[in-house]
Amino acid sequence: MSFVAEFNRLPLSDLLHRARTAPVTEVRRVAQAGERSLADFATLLSPAGATELESLCGRAQTLTRQRFGKVIRLFAPLYLSNECINNCAYCGFSRDNPILRVTLGTDEMVREATALTDQGFRNILLVAGEHPKFVSNGYLAECTRVLHGLVPSVSLEVGPMETADYEPIVQAGADGLVVYQETYDRDLYARLHTAGPKRDFDWRMECPERAYAAGFRRLGLGALYGLGDWRAEAICVAAHAAYLLRHCWKAMLTVSLPRIRPCAGEFQPLSHLDDRDLVRLIAAFRLFLPDVGLVLSTREPAWLRDGLFPLGITHASAGSHTEPGGYTGAGHAKIHQTVRGRIVDAGAGASIVPTDSGRSTNATGQFVIADDRPPAEVAALIRRLGYEPVWKDWDAALSA
Repeated sequence: MSFVAEFNRLPLSDLLHRARTAPVTEVRRVAQAGERSLADFATLLSPAGATELESLCGRAQTLTRQRFGKVIRLFAPLYLSNECINNCAYCGFSRDNPILRVTLGTDEMVREATALTDQGFRNILLVAGEHPKFVSNGYLAECTRVLHGLVPSVSLEVGPMETADYEPIVQAGADGLVVYQETYDRDLYARLHTAGPKRDFDWRMECPERAYAAGFRRLGLGALYGLGDWRAEAICVAAHAAYLLRHCWKAMLTVSLPRIRPCAGEFQPLSHLDDRDLVRLIAAFRLFLPDVGLVLSTREPAWLRDGLFPLGITHASAGSHTEPGGYTGAGHAKIHQTVRGRIVDAGAGASIVPTDSGRSTNATGQFVIADDRPPAEVAALIRRLGYEPVWKDWDAALSA
């Protein structure tokens, strides 16, 4: 049985009722519990839980230190391509957006990766849009093989594939795969995804299981907050994570909590998750999933990230760019514009635009980041908070 079958039987309406009406006495009971059910997780999301925020955060912080120690693992995304055949209303890479696109060659990827290793990173996430012409499994396997010679930990965030297509990527050295369901609301998912293979809701939902069968030892999942009701999305993510812990138990699991950021296409959020509720959501995930890593990206502003780090976060990106070539300007000579999936003459729009740091690129990013501090500054802040920034936590020799 896959998670799709379990998801179809999920009593979401009952869990949502609890998430909207549970009294403060129930929140306090759950906070004190030794083990917590999915219904307990929903209880922590109730409005009454907001009155217990300080207590929930204290318990989440203590539990995180017990299970993970006082460390935060740093990683960086390296965007390979912003080509995409999907139309996703909320994504800057969406096929119909008239943006400047490029796909990096392996030598250009090495330039980007070298810039990241020079800053200390030893954990890199390769990101690409979904486009069989530009981003095939052979291309990803080759990029992984080359990058694995530079860094010990390589993960991917790319379009879902069959297990057999993942296997050569794992054999090339990839150890992690991240895939967001985006929204667990089937009807909303259908409205937001109007073209491309991403329209298949169940295919995407089963992706972590196929990746596990292919040999990935790290799995990452999450929802994009700002699409569906945040309580419903969080409950579904929690249910999905609990399922994977039972059935994909040899892999390490992480959960991300990304909120929508401005991007090409100017999509406006359909729902709102405010800062206090984000804090409570982090605490709730930690209490329900004490051994799961929680990821915080540069989508959040610096002042908020500084406050969130000690509350349950175990993984964080820093100094991120969301466009191919963003760290060095690599690939700028190949930039082209597409309109409704067709390449057009970019004209003056493809000229190289210098940045303040001396890099040069103008390929369109997936979204605008909020925390643009250099990695060294983020690492220094983590140390001031009493935590240790970890650049490397894995080496292939450990599994040789």
